[in-house]
Amino acid sequence: MLAAMRDDTRRWIQADQAHCWHPFTRQGEWCAAEHDPLVLTHGQGAWLWDSEGRRYLDGNSSIWTNIHGHAHPVITAAIRDQLEKSAHTSFLGFTHPGAAELASRLCGFFPDHTLERVFFSDDGSTAVECALKMAVQYRMQTGEPARNGFAAFSNGYHGDTLGAASLGGVGRFFEKFKGNGYPVTHVGLLDDLRALDPKTLAGVVIEPLIQGVNEMRPWPAGMLAELRAWCDQTGVHLILDEVMTGFGRTGKMFACQHENVIPDFLCLAKGLTGGYLPMAATMTTRRVYEAFLGSPERAFYYGHSYTANPAGCAAALASLDVFDQEQTLARLPVKIEHLRAGLATLKAAHPIIHDIRQCGFIAGIELRQPCGTRFPAESRVGETVCMVARAHGLLTRPILDTIVLMPTLCVTIDELDHALSALDSAFLQIPALTPTR
Repeated sequence: MLAAMRDDTRRWIQADQAHCWHPFTRQGEWCAAEHDPLVLTHGQGAWLWDSEGRRYLDGNSSIWTNIHGHAHPVITAAIRDQLEKSAHTSFLGFTHPGAAELASRLCGFFPDHTLERVFFSDDGSTAVECALKMAVQYRMQTGEPARNGFAAFSNGYHGDTLGAASLGGVGRFFEKFKGNGYPVTHVGLLDDLRALDPKTLAGVVIEPLIQGVNEMRPWPAGMLAELRAWCDQTGVHLILDEVMTGFGRTGKMFACQHENVIPDFLCLAKGLTGGYLPMAATMTTRRVYEAFLGSPERAFYYGHSYTANPAGCAAALASLDVFDQEQTLARLPVKIEHLRAGLATLKAAHPIIHDIRQCGFIAGIELRQPCGTRFPAESRVGETVCMVARAHGLLTRPILDTIVLMPTLCVTIDELDHALSALDSAFLQIPALTPTR
């Protein structure tokens, strides 16, 4: 494989396989001589190019981060402008215009006197980590130290730092580290939560509307509003992990807006900067914030060196500007429905498709044997389909045997059709998946 590549491609792959360690990756297979990794070099709009000049539709928004497309001129210009002023300044004991404006604009998405404070960090895991630490310290400082545990939902995913990982319900990711984080009770349904003693709980954490790593499984309509009502009745803080669902993915700016729910903590990352720079935010209420005022020991002693990075703030502000300038949310319903119809057509053509799960512009295509049973794990059917789809100009990743399709919000109808056609071709090209006609 390497012999047929350009010299620079060959050099980059050899250096990577000699020195890099990739996330969620079986490194033995990655470094195998027969493995043919892509070296992605640049992008434009919904498309990415590799070092060999091949073009691919970014079918999972570069791991669910990119919103308005690659190399968007407004976001690129905002970052460049900020870099000409400063690349980074400390947020510990100082502030800067971008952070102040960004915090104000994020709070402006919610009614007055609700989510009023923003704590910046680096990524989705740390956004959740901040919420957990705030929730526990809040209880310590308001006379409820026994409320130091959390409830989380089975098969949920909230990040990989130790506290966030302790909430995770996906065994293959978190079983090795079980018991090393917060006290957590995992529940399957809202009725299971009602059976718990709320006096032991600081908060309950959920991915609103849809679980991501759980093969893209939506929650029943109305469940989030019911959960908010239960939290109001019991005094348990509601922590929403909108790292994946935030910034238009579900058709509204935030998933919680579909059911008019205001959480006690809202965790944001991924699309916060449009997918351009790592940055996260944990939003909370005045009531929580005021519990940290007073004597020095009540302060929230937690932070990161790159908290409120000015370039990240500039990218985030520019992304919010693009939402307004391009009417991104107003243009989504037509695309969402087109995707829904295209997925239905794809399902009708391929018995291998067991289920289509869609929430706005997030879709999971679950593959099973025609009899309805799952494929053996060692078959890695989802991975095979994604590899074949790559040859047809589509990049995405599976979760087990569920193909994720989560394009950038700027994608056109024709580009959506390209993605669906690539999957259709991939299914037809794999003999074991081809239906008998």
